[in-house]
Amino acid sequence: MPRDWSRYWRSPRPGLEAMHAHFERHTYHRHSHETYSFGVTDAGVQAFTCRGGGHRSTAGMVLAFNPDEPHDGRAGDELGFTYRIVHLAPELVADALSDAAGRPVGLPLFPDPVVHDPVLATALRRPHAALLGGAPALLRDELLDAAVRAMAGRASASGSGRSRREPASRGAAVLAARAAEALRADHRTDMTADELAATAGSSRFAIYRAFQAVYGMAPSDYRRQLRLRAARELLAGGAPIADVAAETGFTDQGHLTRWFVRCYGITPGAYRRAVA
Repeated sequence: MPRDWSRYWRSPRPGLEAMHAHFERHTYHRHSHETYSFGVTDAGVQAFTCRGGGHRSTAGMVLAFNPDEPHDGRAGDELGFTYRIVHLAPELVADALSDAAGRPVGLPLFPDPVVHDPVLATALRRPHAALLGGAPALLRDELLDAAVRAMAGRASASGSGRSRREPASRGAAVLAARAAEALRADHRTDMTADELAATAGSSRFAIYRAFQAVYGMAPSDYRRQLRLRAARELLAGGAPIADVAAETGFTDQGHLTRWFVRCYGITPGAYRRAVA
């Protein structure tokens, strides 16, 4: 029998969350986080697609996702995988690096979503264990700062001399930005492709192609993600799940739950309990 399990933790401090999980059957739908996501595969094989290619992370390998970077995830074999991950808001990463440098610094970019580096793996396991283990806040902050510095120094583009893939054309970026702004203006509205194209001032095909190039997902996936992010904040505030579903544009509680699990690996109820 499959034995999928997960533990989730969210700090009262905004922009800091952590998860520890084992999945054999669960499959992540393509999604992204507004945070940096740094993880370690503890056991098994974790397979995923990111930046147009397939990747596999085995025991001891480090995961590094930039903010808003689309990816999915699944077990690489029948035994599944166990992993731990920390989600850090960009401003927390910037604060840690600027504090260490003694001056404002830019945000790092991580060119490789999988890195084989035992030093980084150890640096990430320590704050993760502190977060889920209820360690004192001062110790948590110290370990997180150390992990961020290690990640930026050993795995970021500035540290390795490598860069991310070529950006989309300026025209595609402008078009995608217009469409994204329209979706953000009211993610609850069931806008059609024709309505979105008219708002952005282009054809449906051009919108779709530009959105895929810039955001790595279709406009419909982007809108659903906006709804899920809004749902997370309402759940963190203790709102009833059924009310959250209605408020964020999902058909009902079951509809919200299915997509919440597919993108985050836990139910809305489990997420709300972790916050509490």
